Order: sequence, then C-alpha cells, then structure tokens
Amino acid sequence: MHHDAIIVGGSFAGLSAAMYLARARRSVCIVDAGAPRNRFAEHSHGFFAQDGSAPGAILDTARAQVAAYPTVTFVKGKVASAQAQGDGFGVKLEDGQALESERLVLAYGLSDELPEIPGLKQRWGRSVLHCPYCHGYEYAGQRLGVLATMPVSVHQAMLIAEWGPTTIFVNDVLEPEPEVLAELDRRGVAVERGAVTALHGEGDALSAVELSGGRMRDVDALFVGLRSHMNSDIAGQLGCAMDEAPFGQIIRTDGMQMTSVPNVFAAGDIARGAHSIAFASADGVMAGVATHRSLVF
Repeated sequence: MHHDAIIVGGSFAGLSAAMYLARARRSVCIVDAGAPRNRFAEHSHGFFAQDGSAPGAILDTARAQVAAYPTVTFVKGKVASAQAQGDGFGVKLEDGQALESERLVLAYGLSDELPEIPGLKQRWGRSVLHCPYCHGYEYAGQRLGVLATMPVSVHQAMLIAEWGPTTIFVNDVLEPEPEVLAELDRRGVAVERGAVTALHGEGDALSAVELSGGRMRDVDALFVGLRSHMNSDIAGQLGCAMDEAPFGQIIRTDGMQMTSVPNVFAAGDIARGAHSIAFASADGVMAGVATHRSLVF
C-alpha cells in the first residue's frame, strides 16, 4: 500500500499532522498502537475548548474527525522498522504488514520511567503529577511535594511553590548546595532528607509520603520530573540526529519539524523538551503543513 505520507503515532501530534495533510487531499496512513502517554490522567487542562476534558475523549473526537476525510487510513499496530526505499520509505509493522510512502512523520511519543516506589504507579496522572501548568491549579493552596529524581528537581520545586506550600523530598538523589538551599528557603520550600519508601492515601488520592525510618509527611499532590524513552527506535534506524533534553533524548528538528534526514518529519514529545497537548498539536500542524509543502515543491 503506497501513500503520500505515513504517520507513525496517532495521538495529538500525529492526528494534527494528518488533519492538515488530509485537507490538502493527500493520502495519509496513520499507524497507531493505541497507548497515548497521557492515558493515565483523568482530565487534561490548558488546551483551548477542551479544558477539563478526559484525554481519551478528546482523542476519540479527533480520530473521528480525521477519519471523516476519504484519503485517511488508520492501521492499528506498531511499526517494527522503517528505511529509505527509492525516493520514499518502506515501513514494516510487527505483524509483518508492509507499507510505503513518499514521506514519513514520526509522532510515536514517549513513555515515562516511573520510580519503583510503592504506591506511586497507581497514582500516576492522578495525584502524582509531572506538570504544574497541567495540574497545579486543581491542587492550588494544598500541601505539595516534589520528588527529586535529578538535579533539575530543585528548580521544579521552586516553580511548584507558585501553587502552594511545597516540600522537596531529596530522596538520597541529591544534596543541594548552600546557595540553592538558601534560595529554596527564600521561596518557602521545605527540604526533607532521606529515602522515600512509600506513598499513602485512599484509592488514587495521596495523603502522605513515607520516608526511611517510618517518618510520614502529609502531602496532597506529588510532582516528579521523570526520565523518559521513545516508544520506538525508528528515528535511530533512519539515522536521525538526536539532542539531549533534561529528561531524555529528543529528535532534532528544524523550524518546519524536519529531522536531519530529508523528508522525515517529527512532532510532539519526541521532538521537543516541553510537553503538553497544545505543544504536540501545534508541532503536528507544522509537520503536516511542511510535509505537504515538501510534496509540492
């Protein structure tokens, strides 16, 4: 099956790219494994006209709208490999299905690497959170915590303090320098030393963080900056250049979302350091427009 473009990943970035290519009357195949990164969150915030909506509901609407265009095809599955093939690209799925296209758009997203702390995984996206702009408002004025996972966590704690009284749990990961401790104190951020051993609360709510020795600290929401990894190694197979971001590698792109490999575009969390639905959708729009223009000129 030959298409003008294959989009690997059918979440916010991929669907936004597909919409613009479809409106340009180009044939588009979207390959998606059906596991968006924000599937753990009950609500999404900060995306115009959808504030407070469930991420899955937003995606369902977006898929239906994209599917209404006659030149769009959806394939459920995961891409196993991709390579240059003549003037275009060949893509093979894990089930053996082969697809061909003139252009590729990579939008397969990231997966977060959660710490192995009892009680954390079940609260991820609910009361254990990554982004204050996405979830801080709902916990404003409550008891907030930051779990240190890397040196940048101290800067995260300084930011989180904008939303409420904050404690940083250094978790034996780091020991802030005296000047950093002074700045944390100036911003009203408390520092708790010792390893975090468990999270407690009813259901997926959080009420306390347990530290080594059984010490408990009351917390209503815990923010954590996590390392992440790409959901596919296709960019590496194709030879795309990478950059190192604070939380993991991202694919290097130019202002038009083109990678270092001609006619391969990338959008969404895999191609930028800051992550949100709005950013992913905007990058997808740019990737879709740029992909179309590359087919024309």
